[in-house]
Amino acid sequence: MSLPTMFMTGAGGNMGFESFKAMADDIGNKYDLIVLLRDSDKNHKLFEPYKNRKGLYIRYGDLLNKEDVAECIQRSDMCLHIAAYVSPFADYYPKKAMRNNYGSTKNLIDAIVEQDKAERYKFVYIGTVAETGDRMPPIHWGRVGDPIKPSMFDYYAVSKIAAERYVIESGLKYWVSLRQTGIIGPHMAKIRDAIQFHNCLDNVLEYCSDRDSGRAMAHLCRYDAEGQLPEAFWGHIYNIGGGKSCRIDTYSMYKILYKKLGIENADYVIEPKVNATRNFHGQYYLDSDKLENYLHFRSDSMEYFYDAYLKEVGPARFFARLICRLPGGQKLMGEIIKSTFNRLLDSEHGTRRFIKENMEDHIDAYWGSRKNYEALPDKASEMDHFTDWDKVVHIDHGYDEDKPESELDIDDMKKAARFRGGECLSDKMNTGDWNSKLEFSCAFGHRFKASPRLILEGGHWCPECEAKSWNYGRRAKVDPFFAQVWNPLHDENELREYPKLVSEEDI
Repeated sequence: MSLPTMFMTGAGGNMGFESFKAMADDIGNKYDLIVLLRDSDKNHKLFEPYKNRKGLYIRYGDLLNKEDVAECIQRSDMCLHIAAYVSPFADYYPKKAMRNNYGSTKNLIDAIVEQDKAERYKFVYIGTVAETGDRMPPIHWGRVGDPIKPSMFDYYAVSKIAAERYVIESGLKYWVSLRQTGIIGPHMAKIRDAIQFHNCLDNVLEYCSDRDSGRAMAHLCRYDAEGQLPEAFWGHIYNIGGGKSCRIDTYSMYKILYKKLGIENADYVIEPKVNATRNFHGQYYLDSDKLENYLHFRSDSMEYFYDAYLKEVGPARFFARLICRLPGGQKLMGEIIKSTFNRLLDSEHGTRRFIKENMEDHIDAYWGSRKNYEALPDKASEMDHFTDWDKVVHIDHGYDEDKPESELDIDDMKKAARFRGGECLSDKMNTGDWNSKLEFSCAFGHRFKASPRLILEGGHWCPECEAKSWNYGRRAKVDPFFAQVWNPLHDENELREYPKLVSEEDI
């Protein structure tokens, strides 16, 4: 009996290569594996040691080339679509992000459908925590089904949202969307980009390590090959999170890192006026245990990242600790570290550049107003930091979630649509059918078709509103569902509309 064949995209990337390494012992034993790699020197060097591995087929090509994609789909039974054009790169090249992230997903799904595999092929899509955007305190606890709300100017999130919609509405029987959180590990420790100052000091993330993420993919493939993955796993959306040991706010994380370098007083390094106070992404998960209970992948805590950070700093950490022991040394070391930030802060996406050049749309997005920015204290210790991290503000999804899925009916959908400021225009649906599309209109009169799964479990809504602009202030006034994740963080008069440079309609 032949082994099932898995197909992985993005095997040369951070999460992809960790997944590949975690799968290594099973390749050729429990399943065969196809990897489609970009034809680059980096990938050739990375996979040279594996080129003769039993059960492994390495193909060099392009996910935007339909012939390359079609061959891999034809030869496989499951796709792990890990490849993505990620932030911070996606922030600089929005069109490339949409073309790669949405375009590749569309090519993969279309190939499955065209080969008449929609009823048996299994598709694993990797989404992102950035789909739900800014969830600063007090709404910092979230779950699948909360409103889709990408942060302003976050084109990575925009592209991944469009791709996720395509997956959910594809008609495939076996699909999942796994929304990846921030990935801790050596790769994150190496990031040197202005995006690190977009991450607000009181922001939170339930991180997951690169190793645990790779283990999740390896276990998914192993359990499926062994027939241990329940049918109920498929057709849903899950949050990937590392659990309690990986939950932390940004300010606390920075203090821990700098303390490991010998700086006890974080005020010597952290300047509130170079950090945004909103418009990033992150949350603690109420539901990440669901995926853990299926895939049993967690092992790392935040200590794994702290160790990776110190390793990246290298021998300089010993010099830093030595300096910090001297009188005035902590302050001097803080000045040295801050001097390394200047290039980033004044760069294209630097927060200091936004202020210096009076970029009003960016100032409004990242601080609310110049007045809010100017009111920030000079010292992080003087900020009124949030502390009630365990308090959960419940986000109402607008229907009776206590009902079994099999009992969902048209009345539930009409109620949910009204709670979103719109209307369900369909008059009937098959009770318990979460996958057939119904017709809706949003508060702004756009008509569209969508499945209950997309809306209720995915948190998606009007595709026309999503494609056109970030119009959150106006939407919150007419959409009670969305208002729950906007009003607690914004003034009622914040009505600026931010046009989008690209959408899936351009692909």
